Amino acid sequence: MRGRWFQRGVGIVVLLLVIGAAALLLFVVAATEPPPLWAPAHATLAGVWTVLYNSQLPSTTVLLTAVAVALLVGAGIAVVERIVTNRYRRSPATVQRRTLTPRRIMEETRGVFHGPVTVTVLIPAHNEEAALPAALASLAEQTRRPDRILVVADNCTDRTVEVARAAGAAVMETVDNRHKKAGGLNQALRDVLPDLGPNDTVMVMDADTGLGPRFLETAVARFESDRALMAVGGLFHGEDGHGLIGQFQRDEYTRYARQIERRQGRPFVLTGTATVFRAQALRAVAASRGTELPGIAGDVYDTIALTEDNELTIALKSLGALMTSPSECTVTTELMPSWRMLWAQRLRWQRGALENLGAYGLTPVTFRYWAQQLGIGYSTIALSSYLILMVIMVLAVDTWVWFPFWLGVGALFVLERVVTVWEGGWRARLLALTVFPELAYSLFLNIVFLQGIIDISLGRQGSWKHLPSTETQEAGA
Repeated sequence: MRGRWFQRGVGIVVLLLVIGAAALLLFVVAATEPPPLWAPAHATLAGVWTVLYNSQLPSTTVLLTAVAVALLVGAGIAVVERIVTNRYRRSPATVQRRTLTPRRIMEETRGVFHGPVTVTVLIPAHNEEAALPAALASLAEQTRRPDRILVVADNCTDRTVEVARAAGAAVMETVDNRHKKAGGLNQALRDVLPDLGPNDTVMVMDADTGLGPRFLETAVARFESDRALMAVGGLFHGEDGHGLIGQFQRDEYTRYARQIERRQGRPFVLTGTATVFRAQALRAVAASRGTELPGIAGDVYDTIALTEDNELTIALKSLGALMTSPSECTVTTELMPSWRMLWAQRLRWQRGALENLGAYGLTPVTFRYWAQQLGIGYSTIALSSYLILMVIMVLAVDTWVWFPFWLGVGALFVLERVVTVWEGGWRARLLALTVFPELAYSLFLNIVFLQGIIDISLGRQGSWKHLPSTETQEAGA
């Protein structure tokens, strides 16, 4: 009962902490000496254009307080994350408790050769006859081919099974599965895992995903060179097309990939689009369900979780697992073609992230994820306040007044937006340069965040919705 109440209250906890942080900053601003009324200076550009500008800087106290808080929070989160990682790798007490810590794995496998690394690919598929051929083709084009491909056909009413078999893949059809993707994978893994050894791996790959040609080659090389490595995740990029909404999503994914590369491959989430797991890691998770980890004993995936990939990442980290997302392991994933579908996808992601935090509580492993949720919440308040104040200023003044300080801040913001999507090509750079469309997209995501907070705080039941591919929708139209 206590756990359920905590899980329901996680949204309220995040909201209260965010409001408290915003109130603290407002107090600092209010406590400073109020600035005098504007006394804008006049300037003439090229003898033609007369402009007004205000050269007064914001209060030094406010500036220094904001910079100090940002540095302390950022450094604090990084230090805590590093301490947790080092403790799981080196602390004898932690090694004894956690079954997948690198030190423990290295001790158990020292001097023993368990054979070459193998790769078994599981592709969960529900009515994916349109998308599946491309996914199977990307596997056939790998520089290191998988040893086995198994399509997990879950309650399909189309030709998914026939398409998979025609391409040479084995097929397992689920039996009485009511738990969507997680339930189908659990059934498949119960059959597959018992026959796999310590050097055998399992890739879980979405049917609407295409792999970069060196994905498996890179993953296998990483597993061969590091016996303690438990998972290799992909860095996902969006498919082409879908106009402006597609470009928004591609830019978002490009920034995420860049962030992971700058973190030297340390992932926040092992993406469900394509991740390779050591079989030993999945067995350890299944054995820990119901005791150390949430879920039902024997299940690899928690069927209650809305975002099974995020939950499995936290589960593996809680057991001390070492994981990475190399830059060579790229995947191309399906994008949401409409705002309604994007809303449904992101609401599920947000609800899932909050519910996972509620299930695990505040632990050294989840500290970073809590901080991320608080950061999203604070950015929601900051962005909405910024836009509201801008509108108020436009309506309140008769003549536009330029503020050099804030123009400089804005220029730095624009530069950051352009640089972080540079690898996405000229369309990404142009969209980032215009600024305001991306601000509107961020506001949309913030509204989704608030909806997730409201839903989980009110105890509304979340649901996993299958979002069919665009081609499937068009075929059925």
